[in-house]
Amino acid sequence: KAVWRDNLPNFLLLHMYYFSPCVCGCCGALRPRYKRLVDNIFPEDPEDGLVKANMEKLTFYALSAPEKLDRIGAYLSERLSRDVARPRYGYVCIAMEALDQLLMACHCQSINLFVESFLTMVRKLLEADKPNLQILGTNSFVKFANIEEDTASYHRSYDFFVSRFSEMCHSSYEDPDIRTKIRMAGIRGLQGVVRKTVNDELQANIWDPQHMDKIVPSLLFNLQQEEGIERSPSPETEKESPVELTERCFRELLGRAAYDNIKNAVKPVLMHLDNHSLWESKTFSVRCFKIIMYSIQSQHSHLVIQQLLGHLDANSKNSARVRAGIVEVISEAAVIEASGSIGPTVLEVFNTLLKQLRLSVDYELTGSYDSFANLGSKVIKVHEERQLQEAVIKTIGSFANTLPTYQRSEVMLFIIGKIPVPGMYPSLGSANTGVEGSRMIQIMLLKSLLQVTAGFQSTNILTALPTSFLDPLLSFTLMEDAEIRLLVLDILISIIDRHDNRHKFSPVRIISDISVLKLKVDKCSRQDNLFMKKHSQRLYRHIYLACKEESSVQRHFESLYTLLGLICVELANEEVVVDLIRLALALQDLALTEEALPVYNRCAIHALSAAYLNLISQLTTVPTFCQHVHEVIESRKKLVPFLLPEDVLVENKNTMEKVEGEVLFVQAKIAEMLGGSGYNTERLATSYIPQITDEDRLSKRKSIGDTVSLQLEMESRNSPEKEQRSTAEQITFETLKQAIGDSVNVEELERERRRQVVERFQTAPFEEIAAHCGARASLLQSKLNQVFEITIRPPPSPSGSVGNGHGRTRSVPVYEMKFPDLCVY
Repeated sequence: KAVWRDNLPNFLLLHMYYFSPCVCGCCGALRPRYKRLVDNIFPEDPEDGLVKANMEKLTFYALSAPEKLDRIGAYLSERLSRDVARPRYGYVCIAMEALDQLLMACHCQSINLFVESFLTMVRKLLEADKPNLQILGTNSFVKFANIEEDTASYHRSYDFFVSRFSEMCHSSYEDPDIRTKIRMAGIRGLQGVVRKTVNDELQANIWDPQHMDKIVPSLLFNLQQEEGIERSPSPETEKESPVELTERCFRELLGRAAYDNIKNAVKPVLMHLDNHSLWESKTFSVRCFKIIMYSIQSQHSHLVIQQLLGHLDANSKNSARVRAGIVEVISEAAVIEASGSIGPTVLEVFNTLLKQLRLSVDYELTGSYDSFANLGSKVIKVHEERQLQEAVIKTIGSFANTLPTYQRSEVMLFIIGKIPVPGMYPSLGSANTGVEGSRMIQIMLLKSLLQVTAGFQSTNILTALPTSFLDPLLSFTLMEDAEIRLLVLDILISIIDRHDNRHKFSPVRIISDISVLKLKVDKCSRQDNLFMKKHSQRLYRHIYLACKEESSVQRHFESLYTLLGLICVELANEEVVVDLIRLALALQDLALTEEALPVYNRCAIHALSAAYLNLISQLTTVPTFCQHVHEVIESRKKLVPFLLPEDVLVENKNTMEKVEGEVLFVQAKIAEMLGGSGYNTERLATSYIPQITDEDRLSKRKSIGDTVSLQLEMESRNSPEKEQRSTAEQITFETLKQAIGDSVNVEELERERRRQVVERFQTAPFEEIAAHCGARASLLQSKLNQVFEITIRPPPSPSGSVGNGHGRTRSVPVYEMKFPDLCVY
């Protein structure tokens, strides 16, 4: 026994040496069949690859006994884990190939359990340090992602794969070729995760922020590496570069986004551009959002625009270059969305852009992003703010070009409502910018309005220029700021020009035959005639008064000529032609009589009148009228060439000789010539005299600040306290005697007054009558305001105090009084 005990290990070794083949053979016959089939697919030498005949047997067995599929997967997973640990990578590749073939062949209800084993093996490969194993696991996962499963899975999770594939997209492996392969494998892996989960409601929601915050930045990182990544010479990467693969994957992701998922998909893009300071370069940010706008469904485009606008608001106090980059992206996105599907937030878009414009003006003038300049505040560069303002104005125009006509009209009304209009909104600027801020906002908003009206063509001029838009716009033509007046003229030209004729009137010149201009002239519609009947006198008056401005330069007179020419071509009927001729002759009289104007302005008005009468005479095709205009122009060429546009609008003259005789257009002759052709001779013989209205007097000022002082002055002048403080007139004997003597002529004066009223209503233009009635209505309103003031405030007592010497008491308005219940019905 002692010998047996001491030599037991040696006996066991001898037993195993002589009898092991028989034992192993017996045990092998007792092993489960699925294990034997799995073992048989592995050759002795892994270089030989998968044993195809045995693989077909294993596949047939799995299809015949699907309940064994989960055990097959578990056993394959066990062998693969052992081979990875040893390491024997040849057998690892064979195991993954077998798993792929089983996945492709089996679509039974038991596939879920097999998939769990498969994903476990893929995870094992992705966790390995070897790049080849990571790429092998990714390729198997991509094949699995393309399989449509017949049964749903309630417990499967892909969180690890999202994290791991995102990490692979940021690989920093030393070898550039291997680094490129790993990154491309990560991109394909993310693409597979999206395909597998995006349409399966039972899977984890891939659109959750926790997943999108990993997927989208990983794709953008590779999209950004176009110049930094070298392409591998291998056939795989020659077929498609990492950037191309990334863009394709990004487009596929966005194309699958539903309405509720757009925000989660776009927000990581904004954050990535913020974190890496990519707004300033503009190129990459514009490219990203072009991909987004072209990839998402068209009906969801306005959601992207909304997010960009919200992001612009969130960066209101960031540098001008960052805000300009965001605005540039918005502009490009608006061009892509050419269908006009901005959604229900059209005015919100323009409101946000106008708000940024106003903030930029405030920043430029105050020099700080805060209301009060702090020592720690950022330094504001004026030229960058100017570039931002130009970008915002350009973006407003881009948006407007995508809108239909009726929406563009609404935007025009919206913008004009934001501009500080003379006498209506005198203090739009902030407290820190004052009058200069209001002026700059006026200019910026008018430039924005000019962008909106560019290319605007409306068949109905009544809807294009409604009273609510025309009234505040014309009020700017009377301001002394030359830049504002020029912008208003350009806006009117853009709206009235419906046949692209504006460039044919520039430069101002005398043309012997206007047929060379190839003007597009259509017959005036009924709406055009109604518009001119309603607004023509106001247009003429503002044109006339605009010529009287001393600060006008060459561009102003060129714009006035273009505006007059477009009115003649686009909106003229017989009555309008007569009024335009009267206006041109009135401008000639203005240049002769208004000696306070600079010499250059008087010469320019003469040249403007001559060029316009030359144009309108050829449009009327009355030979005698054309002959008279031609004679006067020839006389000017010989005697006073500086009264013609070719000379005065090119070279500034400092002296002006006395102008008279044959170098002037004669109104009586023109009336006689046109009378023979059926024109209204009586109206032609009447000189045009503009009626100065209250609006004109209110608008005539240098700045908006003058409006405030003017209004305060009018209020103080019309206040009832001042009227009551005025001393009463004393009645004496001489006063009574004079009153008795004057009563004799009262009847004659009353009769003359009535005759003048009747004559005015019979002959005066409608606009003049309306202005007169409007002035009376304003007087009545002022009197009513005084009455209301008296009812709310008690009249001042002669002693200056009320009651027992106490301070002045305040009367309670009726709507604030407390009545007893019995007095209330």
